[in-house]
Amino acid sequence: MTKHFEPTGGTATPKLRAVSKGRSFASARTILALILREMTTSYGRSPGGYLWAILEPVAAITVLTAIFSLGFQAPSIGVNFPIFYATGVVPFLMFTDVSLKVAGALTYSRALLTYPSVTFLDAMIARFTVNMMTQVMVAYIILFGLVLALDTRTSPDLPVIAQALVMVAALALGVGSFNCFMFTIFPIWQQVWSVFTRPLFIVSGVLFTFDSIPEPYASYVWFNPLIHVIGVMRSGFYFNYTADYTSPTYVFGLSLFFMLIGLVFLRRYHSEILNR
Repeated sequence: MTKHFEPTGGTATPKLRAVSKGRSFASARTILALILREMTTSYGRSPGGYLWAILEPVAAITVLTAIFSLGFQAPSIGVNFPIFYATGVVPFLMFTDVSLKVAGALTYSRALLTYPSVTFLDAMIARFTVNMMTQVMVAYIILFGLVLALDTRTSPDLPVIAQALVMVAALALGVGSFNCFMFTIFPIWQQVWSVFTRPLFIVSGVLFTFDSIPEPYASYVWFNPLIHVIGVMRSGFYFNYTADYTSPTYVFGLSLFFMLIGLVFLRRYHSEILNR
């Protein structure tokens, strides 16, 4: 507000003149600053920062290929072990990494959130953006690197692969938003979540296809959203694999559900969280 004085009866009384309170692009600038901070602290402190993001899934794919190629002549789909496991490991690690980074956004940026211009949503968006872009880069290098380097006998369908990436991004953001609230309000939930998610690698279709699961177990495993994500990803590489069981609607709906719950409770309790 700007004060403008007008003389009235020999005395000056203040008259308030409204000025624009618009802060165009303020939030965008804040998010950009948080993104640069995230890139520097998470990946830029050491030369191997981004390299490790690539080496982790490569190591997992190499170990799985070495183990299962000794006991089997071919994977569940196709003839190439590395690309089969890569289409499962890459989206799985993408989900776990991005969702955990979003879940830790408030803790990571707690000091900055004391400033009025920085909101909890800014911190979450910045963390999600940096880590999702990093994981997409890792996916591109690994998946298409294998296609170019090996005789994978696959036919990548870019729109389907993009759909799988959007599905895992939505799921990671939704679950991460929910856990962002749960981790800060109930610290023990982080340990509970860690124990709860350990079997996910086995029951998410990384090592096998959903079609190979017998009933009644298949009906239960279907509710694991990662089964759908990995199924869509593999259908994007194997032209003869239709993955009719997948439901993107289910994944997006579940992601939206978790995200809304997380954001509603964060908006209600974020001040109490920061004052802890």
